[in-house]
Amino acid sequence: MVSDEILRTHLQELRRGTVVVASLVALRRPDYGYALLQRLSDHGFPVDANTLYPLLRRLEEQGLLTSEWNTEESRPRKFYRTSEEGESVLGRLLTDLATVQTSLTGLIEGADR
Repeated sequence: MVSDEILRTHLQELRRGTVVVASLVALRRPDYGYALLQRLSDHGFPVDANTLYPLLRRLEEQGLLTSEWNTEESRPRKFYRTSEEGESVLGRLLTDLATVQTSLTGLIEGADR
């Protein structure tokens, strides 16, 4: 029987790439880091803050996200939003994800025959 640790490792690997896609989709509506953590988790993408915040910085450096500070509340918050370039990359990623899903379905159905 496969250990829980091995399964956990493979699930983590599987989800790692999808967090970028999920973040770009979620940030079509501007949000700040902690709220994004909650929203991703609520939709089945549990992410650790120590993973998400560096990811947000990297996506911003790549031009896939824009950010701005909201200082109107008692505590300033940095809001992120998917940029136009981020939308373009997201479209390509979603297309590729659909292709991967189709390929996997073909393998699964082929294995059942």
